[in-house]
Amino acid sequence: MGITPTDIEHEVRTIDIIVSKGDAKGDITYANPIFFKIAGYTQSELTDKPHSILRHPDMPKIIFKYFWSNLKSNKDVKAFVKNLTKDGGFYWVLAHVRVAMNPDKTFRNYVSTRKGMSTSARAIIEPLYASLLNAEVSGGMQASLPLLEDFLRDNGASLATFNETMQKIQDN
Repeated sequence: MGITPTDIEHEVRTIDIIVSKGDAKGDITYANPIFFKIAGYTQSELTDKPHSILRHPDMPKIIFKYFWSNLKSNKDVKAFVKNLTKDGGFYWVLAHVRVAMNPDKTFRNYVSTRKGMSTSARAIIEPLYASLLNAEVSGGMQASLPLLEDFLRDNGASLATFNETMQKIQDN
């Protein structure tokens, strides 16, 4: 039984910093109270569950492919994410996900900090994600990847500078 998305937006205020930690599979092992409040779930409903529970159907798969390919290579990721709330609503964030290592250099967990998306960033990212998603409907990620690369190139960037480009879009 899935959640039916609505047009109800949940505000992420400028003072809100959403924090969660996940294990190697992406299951939530910790989250701060604001995470549960905005997502509309209790701690017990989300702890030890996959972060993908919050995946909004408007999110292109290519963005998560980028996320996971970088995280699996121990690289940080910054990307805009539209999350689905328990009541079917949504909220936009700029997520910064880091790989935390133990002192012996073994994997400890993923740490994600998220802040609200700027209005100017949303004006850029929302239509981009809609076009990526549209391409994926007909041609999968093979169709959306060139569109993402074109967008980055048009912004003087590449997949190698994706994180910096996302931060620049947020800050403008």
